[in-house]
Amino acid sequence: MLDQIKQWDRELFIYLNSLGVEQYDQFWILVTQEEFWIPLYLFLLGLIFYKFKDAASRKYLLLGYLGSFAVTFGITRLIKFSVQRLRPNQVDSLKELIRVLQEPTYFSFVSGHTSTSMAITTYFVLLFRERFSWIYFLYLWPFLFASSRIYVGVHYPLDLLAGAILGVSIALLIYAFVKKMSPNLANEDL
Repeated sequence: MLDQIKQWDRELFIYLNSLGVEQYDQFWILVTQEEFWIPLYLFLLGLIFYKFKDAASRKYLLLGYLGSFAVTFGITRLIKFSVQRLRPNQVDSLKELIRVLQEPTYFSFVSGHTSTSMAITTYFVLLFRERFSWIYFLYLWPFLFASSRIYVGVHYPLDLLAGAILGVSIALLIYAFVKKMSPNLANEDL
């Protein structure tokens, strides 16, 4: 059964990767870079300072922000090291079948881009869902970020799905922890 799932994952990856169009390569290469999203990170940081004036609240919210990234990143690395799944761009039998626009060498499962972006996004959606109806649009970020990983040829769909599940799960835990630990946030309508 596991072999069949891996085969479906591989076939779906080949199909999705083959949908790439050369004229959009530069866009996807840009989208897949962490540095491209720095303005979004700064915007989210500013959102905390804009909506929460209390220093203690800010401290816990910032810890949650950083924690959602750091914990997810660390667990993602542990999983990658434990599973040691090769990236599609590292599999010789796929090299002639796929478009490869990047050549990362670390392991594939789970996607760190997907897990961390989903963790941060979910944390902020939980934090601001009562305050801003537009906050759900933040999920466009991890969707684009994750999609770019297939486009550039470095992740299978299951890497992305597992990364998304991991990121959401950690964000739920971090949010619950922050809400419980912050004396001022516990009384606010979050």
